[in-house]
Amino acid sequence: MNEDETIIFDQIGGEAPLRALVDAFYERVALDPILRPLYPGMDLAPARERMALFLIQRFGGPSTYSDQRGHPRLRQRHMPFSIGVEEKEAWMDAMTSSLDKVPELAPHRVALTIYFENTARFMMNRDEG
Repeated sequence: MNEDETIIFDQIGGEAPLRALVDAFYERVALDPILRPLYPGMDLAPARERMALFLIQRFGGPSTYSDQRGHPRLRQRHMPFSIGVEEKEAWMDAMTSSLDKVPELAPHRVALTIYFENTARFMMNRDEG
């Protein structure tokens, strides 16, 4: 974890901008033909809350995510889902467009985009070669 990333929470004024990011992201997920099937028949509210708590913790806020769910283990938690290049790119498109909707995150857009790109690539678990 980049040390600068851990202070984003305080610099953006707390959790509201991260929750706004997650809300914008899941609005896109709900309509996305590639991402929505990853949540079959599933209410998106629990996933939305987990992502919000994770990002709040990841970028310097309270450890509520780990307190409730233990170690994030992102790759392990995403293994049940088939994630290839198409899913990664759809996820990044949704996330980057969502970043643009939260003005408080603009000063951190580059760092956040790098983090999300690296994480999305790490989640890929389908061999396409």
